[in-house]
Amino acid sequence: MRLTTYLAAALALGAIATPALAKGFQLNMTTWTYVDPDKKVKVRESIDAKGNYIENAVSGKHIDHGTAVMKGGKACFTSAMNNDGESCWTTHPTKIGHSMVTTSDKGQKLKVTRVGYVAMSMPK
Repeated sequence: MRLTTYLAAALALGAIATPALAKGFQLNMTTWTYVDPDKKVKVRESIDAKGNYIENAVSGKHIDHGTAVMKGGKACFTSAMNNDGESCWTTHPTKIGHSMVTTSDKGQKLKVTRVGYVAMSMPK
């Protein structure tokens, strides 16, 4: 599965504790970092005000982009770069500078760290 899916899940985890809280939580305007478990590359992912995410390696290489939404207390991501469909991840409150472990609907686990929001743009 793509790194974007991992990171997106992680983003959702940082903000939600329960389904009741999840309804009010927004992934929008958040940024997360993690290490891609497949490629062993440090990744930064930001979700803008409209729910679009961009995922780049910290070195600058573009990895993925797509949309992110909250559904039933989970963070769900859909890549615009592949046909894998939607991937959803568990969430819980995470403050900036703190880490958490998120789990996908497929049982994959990923440690993510919430960082201060950084606006990102598509590579030209």
